[in-house]
Amino acid sequence: MSRRVPPAAVPLRLLLFATARTAVGVPRLDWPVPAEGRSADLLLADVVRQYPALRRILRGSRLFLNGEPLADPAARVGPGDELAVHPPYGGG
Repeated sequence: MSRRVPPAAVPLRLLLFATARTAVGVPRLDWPVPAEGRSADLLLADVVRQYPALRRILRGSRLFLNGEPLADPAARVGPGDELAVHPPYGGG
Protein backbone atom coordinates (compact mmCIF):
# COMPACT_ATOMS: atom_id res chain seq x y z
CA MET A 1 0.00 0.00 0.00
CA SER A 2 1.46 3.36 -0.97
CA ARG A 3 1.17 6.43 1.17
CA ARG A 4 0.29 9.77 -0.43
CA VAL A 5 2.59 12.60 0.49
CA PRO A 6 1.04 16.08 0.44
CA PRO A 7 2.57 18.37 -2.17
CA ALA A 8 5.21 20.75 -0.89
CA ALA A 9 4.33 24.40 -0.71
CA VAL A 10 5.76 26.43 -3.57
CA PRO A 11 7.17 29.79 -2.56
CA LEU A 12 5.81 33.18 -3.35
CA ARG A 13 8.41 35.88 -3.89
CA LEU A 14 7.90 38.75 -1.44
CA LEU A 15 9.81 41.86 -2.53
CA LEU A 16 10.58 44.42 0.17
CA PHE A 17 11.50 48.03 -0.52
CA ALA A 18 12.79 50.94 1.58
CA THR A 19 11.82 50.65 5.28
CA ALA A 20 10.27 47.20 4.74
CA ARG A 21 13.65 45.97 3.51
CA THR A 22 15.37 47.55 6.48
CA ALA A 23 12.91 46.01 8.95
CA VAL A 24 13.43 42.49 7.62
CA GLY A 25 17.10 42.82 6.69
CA VAL A 26 16.81 41.39 3.18
CA PRO A 27 15.31 42.63 -0.10
CA ARG A 28 13.37 39.43 -0.81
CA LEU A 29 11.73 36.55 1.01
CA ASP A 30 10.65 33.31 -0.63
CA TRP A 31 7.52 32.54 1.39
CA PRO A 32 5.71 29.18 1.24
CA VAL A 33 2.21 29.24 -0.20
CA PRO A 34 -0.05 26.20 -0.55
CA ALA A 35 -0.88 25.05 -4.07
CA GLU A 36 -4.47 26.30 -3.71
CA GLY A 37 -3.22 29.78 -2.79
CA ARG A 38 -4.02 31.98 0.17
CA SER A 39 -5.35 35.48 0.74
CA ALA A 40 -2.70 38.19 0.71
CA ASP A 41 -3.80 39.51 4.11
CA LEU A 42 -3.40 36.09 5.77
CA LEU A 43 -0.03 35.57 4.12
CA LEU A 44 1.16 38.97 5.35
CA ALA A 45 -0.11 38.19 8.86
CA ASP A 46 2.18 35.14 8.83
CA VAL A 47 5.09 37.29 7.69
CA VAL A 48 4.41 39.82 10.47
CA ARG A 49 4.45 37.03 13.06
CA GLN A 50 8.02 36.26 12.01
CA TYR A 51 9.01 39.92 11.41
CA PRO A 52 6.98 42.04 13.89
CA ALA A 53 8.67 45.30 12.80
CA LEU A 54 6.74 45.05 9.52
CA ARG A 55 3.34 45.53 11.19
CA ARG A 56 3.56 49.34 11.35
CA ILE A 57 5.20 49.58 7.93
CA LEU A 58 2.52 47.52 6.18
CA ARG A 59 -0.26 49.83 7.40
CA GLY A 60 0.91 52.61 5.09
CA SER A 61 2.36 50.49 2.30
CA ARG A 62 1.10 49.90 -1.21
CA LEU A 63 1.06 46.30 -2.38
CA PHE A 64 1.59 45.07 -5.91
CA LEU A 65 0.79 41.56 -7.11
CA ASN A 66 2.73 40.52 -10.19
CA GLY A 67 3.37 44.17 -11.03
CA GLU A 68 -0.25 45.32 -10.66
CA PRO A 69 -1.65 47.32 -7.70
CA LEU A 70 -3.38 45.05 -5.20
CA ALA A 71 -6.64 46.79 -4.29
CA ASP A 72 -8.20 43.94 -2.31
CA PRO A 73 -6.06 42.51 0.53
CA ALA A 74 -8.31 39.43 0.56
CA ALA A 75 -7.24 38.61 -3.02
CA ARG A 76 -5.65 35.21 -3.42
CA VAL A 77 -1.96 34.88 -4.04
CA GLY A 78 -0.46 31.65 -5.22
CA PRO A 79 2.68 29.71 -5.87
CA GLY A 80 5.11 31.58 -8.08
CA ASP A 81 3.40 34.94 -7.59
CA GLU A 82 5.37 38.06 -6.74
CA LEU A 83 4.03 40.35 -4.00
CA ALA A 84 5.85 43.66 -3.60
CA VAL A 85 5.65 45.89 -0.51
CA HIS A 86 6.21 49.59 -1.24
CA PRO A 87 6.21 51.72 1.92
CA PRO A 88 5.77 55.48 1.58
CA TYR A 89 8.90 57.05 0.16
CA GLY A 90 10.27 60.32 1.48
CA GLY A 91 12.54 62.88 -0.03
CA GLY A 92 12.14 65.27 -2.83
